[in-house]
Amino acid sequence: MTAGPIRIANCSGFFGDRPSAAKEMVEQGPIDVLTGDWLAELTMLILSRIRNKNPGGGYARTFVTQMEQVMGTCLDKGIKVVSNAGGLNPRGCAEAVHDVAEKLGLNPTIAYVDGDDIMERIHELHSAEKLLPFLPDTPLGDLDSYLTANAYLGCWGIVEALHQKADIIITGRVTDAAVVCGPAAWHHGWQRDDFDQLAGAVVAGHIIECGAQATGGNYSYFSEIAGRNEIGGKARFGFPWADITEDGSSTIGKHDGTGGVVNTETVTSQILYEIGGPEYFGPDVTARFDTIQIENTDPNRVTVSGVKGQAPPTTLKVAMNELGGYRNSFSVALTGLDIEEKAAFAQATFWDSCPYNPEDFQSISSEVIRTDKEDTDQQEKATAIWKVTVKDKDERKVGRSFTDAMIHTVLASIPGMYSLSSGPTAATPFGIYRPATVPAELVPQYVHMLDGETTMVESSNPQGPPLDLENDKPFPIPVGPSSKTTIGTVCGTRSGDKGGDANLGVYARSDKSWAWLDNTLTTEQLKELLPETQNLAIERYRYPKIRSLNFLIRGLLQEGVAASTRQDPQAKALGEWLRSRQIDIPINVIKETKDKE
Repeated sequence: MTAGPIRIANCSGFFGDRPSAAKEMVEQGPIDVLTGDWLAELTMLILSRIRNKNPGGGYARTFVTQMEQVMGTCLDKGIKVVSNAGGLNPRGCAEAVHDVAEKLGLNPTIAYVDGDDIMERIHELHSAEKLLPFLPDTPLGDLDSYLTANAYLGCWGIVEALHQKADIIITGRVTDAAVVCGPAAWHHGWQRDDFDQLAGAVVAGHIIECGAQATGGNYSYFSEIAGRNEIGGKARFGFPWADITEDGSSTIGKHDGTGGVVNTETVTSQILYEIGGPEYFGPDVTARFDTIQIENTDPNRVTVSGVKGQAPPTTLKVAMNELGGYRNSFSVALTGLDIEEKAAFAQATFWDSCPYNPEDFQSISSEVIRTDKEDTDQQEKATAIWKVTVKDKDERKVGRSFTDAMIHTVLASIPGMYSLSSGPTAATPFGIYRPATVPAELVPQYVHMLDGETTMVESSNPQGPPLDLENDKPFPIPVGPSSKTTIGTVCGTRSGDKGGDANLGVYARSDKSWAWLDNTLTTEQLKELLPETQNLAIERYRYPKIRSLNFLIRGLLQEGVAASTRQDPQAKALGEWLRSRQIDIPINVIKETKDKE
């Protein structure tokens, strides 16, 4: 007998997401599985610091709190829980959840999955030339300074735990989509070579993994969401769920009556988030994102179908964080007239006071940010910012002596001198993200039933040739009279970080605006519109079935989120900057787009 769809819900998009989301998803509508994503590349670095202070830590305590709120209801309703909140200490997280269960008088079957942490093996793997840079000709850095090293595991350890009747499954570093793909594969009885079905579940997992980003959060056209300003009502967006069917297709939705919206544009936005090219590589399957088809079927319901899959790589991606050194920064207000002259004078007085010269630091970023406007009615609008950030291996060099030097100048520098920082500060450590690969057969998963048996699950998967697919050809570019207007008039965006690179997804709102976008927004045009990218390598990918382009901008985020000196270190607003830029757009494209709103 064919199994019906399985409804898999998300209650967390990052470590720090809305604590009440688990309770809302369990109580406000029917679900079969409660999942969440707590781990980002930056999170692993944060968890390593927590573990250094408390060796029993290293996992997301917020998840344990949520389990205290919903565990009883989940057991009563038969809702499975699958979470990667185990971070660097899945066993510790499982034991903490067990303690909560005992406190509540409950007796769930708890499993945890590990094997991803290869920190103790990095020298051995590197010496054997098995640990290689993710991109050729990029350094792995100083292995002795590594803080974390975790391989991205797939879904089959989760499947095994479900076969062993676990109620709650806690993992370490698995792919974000694995917590969705695992329950779907278990429910439908998929095999490791069911690549199309697995690819469909990976896409569904990718869409819901970031929580409310699929239901109207971070949505370019947020102003079209009904009730978005209703405090105590629909200003609180519902979290998403995916109904995944036996063939891997899915319906994305949210609980009825909750805030936000699910439509093809919110789903497209999330499909484009933090991706590269059409081949979305994972440990279980390579999902072909250029085959995704989406359609609005009912209010707040979007079907996702047609996804093709091919064999995964023979290697696993490894996320590693190296202690890069220490950093410090401050900002100074530059107000009113003579901004550039004030900036030069402020810098001169600071460096005269500082015990070190600019060239003494390992890295320095100094910039004047012209946020000021002329003849304004508010002081803050008349203010620009001088911001300086330094990095060095020597903690003392970038410590209080650095920020003290700025304070020493406040009465002997520019007119109107004041600091926008919080006063003299100590240096803080920063991490450098070092992605790598390791052969999958060297990193098996281990499924532990808490206080019970351990089962090893191989990470290697069947292999096969890549799919030979042809993309749709570009439509002819629309012609006719044009008007200079913002790109956001006809296109939405979603941008984010991929290590030290940024991704910028752009989608069109109509067929005609897609024809314009596809023919107009080249890498050269993007560099003109976003001058910050002028000297960077940019890769451009087409997704005609969802009327979208994706740009992978190499090196924009420097050495990764934790080391970046950009004001927006995760490139979250990069897309909105692009949307604000003006360009000539045919009037008929603008009209068709507005007619479809």
